[in-house]
Amino acid sequence: MFSKILIANRGEIAVRIIRACKEMGIATVAVYSVADKNALHVALADQSYCIGGAEASESYLNENQIISAAILAGAQAVHPGYGFLSENAHFARACRRNGLVFIGPDPESMERLSDKAILKALIRDTGLSVIPGTKAVASVLEAKRVAAKIGYPVMLKACAGGGGRGIRLIRSEDELEDAYQQATSEAIIAFGDGSVYLEKYISPARHVELQILADEHGNAVCLGDRDCSLQRRNQKLLEETPSPAVNDAQRQKIIELAVDAVKKIGYVGAGTLEFLLDRDGSFWFMEMNVRLQVEHCVTEMLTGFDLVKWQIRIAAGIPLSFTQKDVKMKGSAIECRINAGSCGTLKMLHVPGGPSVRFDTCLIAGTVVSPYYDSLLGKLIVYAKTREEALRKMRAALCELVIDGLPTNIEEQLRIIEDERFASGNYDLTFMGNR
Repeated sequence: MFSKILIANRGEIAVRIIRACKEMGIATVAVYSVADKNALHVALADQSYCIGGAEASESYLNENQIISAAILAGAQAVHPGYGFLSENAHFARACRRNGLVFIGPDPESMERLSDKAILKALIRDTGLSVIPGTKAVASVLEAKRVAAKIGYPVMLKACAGGGGRGIRLIRSEDELEDAYQQATSEAIIAFGDGSVYLEKYISPARHVELQILADEHGNAVCLGDRDCSLQRRNQKLLEETPSPAVNDAQRQKIIELAVDAVKKIGYVGAGTLEFLLDRDGSFWFMEMNVRLQVEHCVTEMLTGFDLVKWQIRIAAGIPLSFTQKDVKMKGSAIECRINAGSCGTLKMLHVPGGPSVRFDTCLIAGTVVSPYYDSLLGKLIVYAKTREEALRKMRAALCELVIDGLPTNIEEQLRIIEDERFASGNYDLTFMGNR
């Protein structure tokens, strides 16, 4: 096992990883930008290093500075969290070249699975249905040609995407050129990679994903499904597990297929298979995220397995100590993402409590929310024996949560929880647009 890990990230996920490391007896190293010098993750870590300016390109995307900090601190491994460099094969390879373990899949796997055409071919061979789409398109002209072949409407997506960035819905050829420029520019800013691809638009549908853990010894398990259909502009707002749209028979079948698929493609680490679930109950594979998801904690609340700790153990070569039959999906867990509406300074924070209530955050009094990074302030998660009870618990927790000094979406999340359509479980990706 590692004795010291550098966390190549910021915000609530850096705090989350540091806490997991502390529980495992592992020393931690934080990196931070000049804008984050007073951040909570810096205070909690055993060591910390400033790695550059406020812009992510100068700090959290600066591979050389991060690796230099890891070497200087004597870290054996680097945990990338999510976003930033978490799916960057070049960074993973640079870590390995410098004697550091990248806590995630190996760079060869990342490169192979980042090629959407290769990935979809691999997944199709496992028996899962794949959404019709393309590999990366090199120009607007190529995009127009393949879009006409697929048939409008189509989705234009960043190849290195995540967090809803670099995604556009295109209903006709007239919209494509502007959408192409917007998506590629957005992807370059967010991921340093402007490549995009096209896929068929399926609607109405629900966004359902499966959480996977796989080790280097050939073991793989699925920790159930998450419904992530509550989105605005492709940004997730609320997640729940299990999905109310998936029955037990469907769940068992798709879990078996997912585990088999992960084994066949030789994946190692934590990963997520993302699907669209259409009105006929068919699962259509979209993509695979080879990293920890923002919403991982809702799965932890339901199953009791700590995904961050298992990421670390897998990276250290430790085999999974449980099998699929040990994964129990009893009850219901719901997560609300709490986002800032604008920049500002936190004056006061009150966090709700009680059994099975969790708030993952980086907030402390005096925290300055700057324009340089994601607006996520924290994630409020609850668990209960039934979905109805979980909804009541989430409503109570949202009413108790106080974040003073910053505009937030707490009231909006409360309205969603109280919406009869959401409460019934009968919603899809159009929910937010139709409210």
